[in-house]
Amino acid sequence: MLDRLQSLEDRYEELGELMSRPGVMEDMGQLQRYAKEHSDLETIVSHFRQLKRIDVGIEEARELLADGAQEEPELRELAREELRSLEEAREEQVDFLKKALVPKDPTDDKSAIVEIRAAAGGEEAALFARELFRMYTLYSEQQNWRTEILDANETGIGGFKEIIFEVSGKGAFGKMKYESGVHRVQRVPTTESGGRIHTSTATVIVMPEVEEFDIEIKPEDLRIDVYRSTGHGGQGVNTTDSAVRITHLPTGMVVTCQNERSQLKNKASALSVLRARLYDMEEEKRQKELGAARKSQVQTGDRSEKIRTYNFPQDRLTDHRIGLTVHSLPSILNGAIGPVIDQLVMLDQKQKLADE
Repeated sequence: MLDRLQSLEDRYEELGELMSRPGVMEDMGQLQRYAKEHSDLETIVSHFRQLKRIDVGIEEARELLADGAQEEPELRELAREELRSLEEAREEQVDFLKKALVPKDPTDDKSAIVEIRAAAGGEEAALFARELFRMYTLYSEQQNWRTEILDANETGIGGFKEIIFEVSGKGAFGKMKYESGVHRVQRVPTTESGGRIHTSTATVIVMPEVEEFDIEIKPEDLRIDVYRSTGHGGQGVNTTDSAVRITHLPTGMVVTCQNERSQLKNKASALSVLRARLYDMEEEKRQKELGAARKSQVQTGDRSEKIRTYNFPQDRLTDHRIGLTVHSLPSILNGAIGPVIDQLVMLDQKQKLADE
C-alpha cells in the first residue's frame, strides 16, 4: 500500500510541474485534464503526507522510551501517552487511505443528466414520474446542487411522459447514479372510484455530464431540425422556431429540447444530452466486453431491473437491491431520499473495499 501511495504522491508532484509548462498552458483541454487529476489526488496525498509525519513521531517516541526516558517516570509516561495517541492517529489515517485507494469512478464528481420516463400505468405512471422529479429536485437543494429542466413532455393532468433535467454540482453523478432503474409505485389513484390499488412504474436513467473533449461528435454526423415549441395537447409555447431536434446519424439517436425560448440554448442543451447518451452507450458496451468484471450488489447498470417500490398503503419504501425498507413515504417524496442513497453509496464502497 505504501508503495502505491508513494507513486501517487510522485504523480501529484509531476502534475504540478506539468501544468506549469508553457506548451501545456496553451492547450486548455490538456490543462483541464491535468488540473482535474491533480485535484483528485490532493486529498489522498495530503493524508499520506500526514501518515508519514505520524510515522516519524512514532519512531521518535519509541526511541525516547528505549533511551533514558525509563529513568524518568514522568517522561516515560508522557512518551507512552504520545505513542498511544500517534498509533491511534495512524490507524485512522491507514483506514482512510485504504478506502481512498479503492478504484473510484472518474465520473463520480461530475454533474448528472437525469431522464425520467413514465412506463406501465398510463396517467398514473406519468404522475409518479412527476413526483420522482420533485423528490430529486428537493434532494438536490439539500445537497446544494442546481437542477435545470432540459426537456419535458407533460400530460394533460400534470404528469410527465418524459422529463430530462440536469443536476449540476460536484459529486452529483456519484450519488444520483444509484437511482438508475425501474421505480414501482403501489397506491390507489385519485381517479380510482373502486379503491383498488394500482401498480405503476417509471424508468430513471442517470448519466454523467460529458465535456466536449471527452467525446467527439463530428458536425457531419448530425442533422439539426428546428421547429415551434409546443406544450401538452399541442398548444404553442411561443411563436418562434426555438425547439431543436438533433439526430445523430451513425446511431440514429434523437434528442429534442424545447424548454428554452432561445434556439441556441436549446441546441446547447440537446448536444449536452446527446454527448451524455453517446458516452453512456460506449460505457455500457465497455462493461459488457469486460464480462467477468465484478457486478456491484447495489448498481448493476441494468435499467430493466426493478430497484425500488414505493408502497403507499403500507407507507413503505423498499430498495430491492439491498433489502432496505424504510417508512414515511411523504417525507421521502419531499426530498428525504438522502439516507437511502447514502446507504447505497456506503454498501457499494464496502463491497469494493472487500474485493480489493
